[in-house]
Amino acid sequence: MIGKRVQFHEETWQQLRLLASESMKSFQELADEAFNDLLRKHGHPASLEEALRRSAGESAKIIHLKSKTRETPKKR
Repeated sequence: MIGKRVQFHEETWQQLRLLASESMKSFQELADEAFNDLLRKHGHPASLEEALRRSAGESAKIIHLKSKTRETPKKR
C-alpha cells in the first residue's frame, strides 16, 4: 500500500475525527470513501473490477465462479 502525508487545518481535522467516531469508521475508511467518490465524480473507475466492467461494455455477460473453499465434513 502506498502512503502519502497530507495536512489539514485544525478545524477540518477535528470534524474528520468526529465523523469517524460517529460513523464508527477509521480515518483510513473515511479517506478511501472520499477518494473513491472523487474518482467517480471525475469519471474514473475506483476499482479494478469497475474498470474491467467498463472495458467489457454494457452487454457483457457476467459469469460467477464457484468458490474453492473446502466444505467441512458433517459430524454424526
